[in-house]
Amino acid sequence: VAYLKKQGYKILERNFRIRGGEIDIIGIDPSTGSGANATLAFVEVKTRRSDTFGTPFEAITPWKLRSLIKSAQFYTVKHPHLPKLLRIDAVGIILNYDGNATSIELVKNIS
Repeated sequence: VAYLKKQGYKILERNFRIRGGEIDIIGIDPSTGSGANATLAFVEVKTRRSDTFGTPFEAITPWKLRSLIKSAQFYTVKHPHLPKLLRIDAVGIILNYDGNATSIELVKNIS
């Protein structure tokens, strides 16, 4: 969340859950504009201790992406006052063995 805030995101919600899906972070990315021109971003966060079994982004399977899209659609129906431009982003985090982040990467529009 702190990383996204540094990127300018306004965080609206964390760990939004519905039956069959979860969104780690929901926020507004004002870099695309303000007000109605801003983008509502649904952010999946993946953390790994190494890339031995693939990068954090490789852990976002087609099934997970479908689940994110379904959850995002549900959220937008329940919150019609939010920006209409939608996007699914991902944050990949690599931790060292002390639990400190050695790498944080944001990829916008993964869908």
